[in-house]
Amino acid sequence: MRHRIPVMAIAGVACMAMTGCAASAGAARTTTSVRVTPTAGPASTSATPSQRSTPTSPPTPSASPVQSDGTLQILTYKGYAESGGAGTNWVTDFEGTTGCRIARLDVVQTAQEMQAKVGERAYDVISAGPEVAAGLIAANQVQPIDTAKVTGYDELTEHLREQTKTGGKVYGVPYLWGVNEIIYDAAKVKPRDALDLYDSQRSALPDSPLGVADAALAGKVADPFELTTAQLDEAVKLLSRNKHRLYWKEPISLVRAFATGKVDIAQATPYFRLLLRKAGKDVKALDVPTTGWVDSWMLSTNTASLDCAYRWLSWTATSKTQHDAAAWVGLAPANPKACKKELRRICDAYGVDDEQKLEKVTFAVRPPGDCKPPKGECTDYATWIERWRELVS
Repeated sequence: MRHRIPVMAIAGVACMAMTGCAASAGAARTTTSVRVTPTAGPASTSATPSQRSTPTSPPTPSASPVQSDGTLQILTYKGYAESGGAGTNWVTDFEGTTGCRIARLDVVQTAQEMQAKVGERAYDVISAGPEVAAGLIAANQVQPIDTAKVTGYDELTEHLREQTKTGGKVYGVPYLWGVNEIIYDAAKVKPRDALDLYDSQRSALPDSPLGVADAALAGKVADPFELTTAQLDEAVKLLSRNKHRLYWKEPISLVRAFATGKVDIAQATPYFRLLLRKAGKDVKALDVPTTGWVDSWMLSTNTASLDCAYRWLSWTATSKTQHDAAAWVGLAPANPKACKKELRRICDAYGVDDEQKLEKVTFAVRPPGDCKPPKGECTDYATWIERWRELVS
């Protein structure tokens, strides 16, 4: 599941489509580019009880002297760094605490949109996922991070920190992460039948080329992100068994599919399981190996304000910031200390503190064009995209 959207929007649809949960005041925001103007200090907040997160006094990300002349241009996913109304404005707190100014904040919904944005202009910091991160590193558009300059870096889950290393160097500060579990309506489907995700006519998969890896994992491939041509063919063959499944792009469409009974089995993040159960559906997850991904903050090679960029990395590593962002988008925080209050339930669903559960997750990397011996040549991501388009067209 590589789709990010404020979870309150999904919850609202679930509550309207099914019974069993209270109405939500949250709604999806469609803004894709936000220009942030300087402020004198933190904005006041007046969150309603239904809002999931209300930033209050911000943590101090660095003990070094405040710099007031730095500006940042930021590219991130929707909900990861908001400057909106009450309950979602933690960007203003960053400015008020550090003296750094966010001159531009661009937000996107998908990895494809992020890739396009990266090509349009230069950003100082980017919260990239695996589909984009490897390309940025290969093109020397991002630089290695000095983790000693990132306050709280050691608080981040070690397993996730390892995912951001390339050639022994750290290129990202882990922020939010997710896993692609198989969920099913237990009132209609038995656990053994839920294993037939790829055969069922009432199944749904997220529309992402990285879904090839999940099919490869189901086919018992040890490293599903390093596929030979033969292994790729087998994965696509498995995906091709069902010509009528739902490939969902918007999370809301998956909720509606469960609500109307069109779908009984799906691949989605644990948040959907929690949401559908709250809405009255007896939805459970299979205890099987799965894939996942980590979105990390990366540092541009040519950032003009390195001090403020590191202050931003430190800010995003704090438990307070990660709590607010994770609660808003329904993903898991990289900082386990963020798992408090309403986020505790989400953290438990993802297994934030469960090392055994984490070990069952194969975290995504961008599929390479070559592999370590004895595999030899592997299929690259461009090939995956081409095969996926043929599949879903």
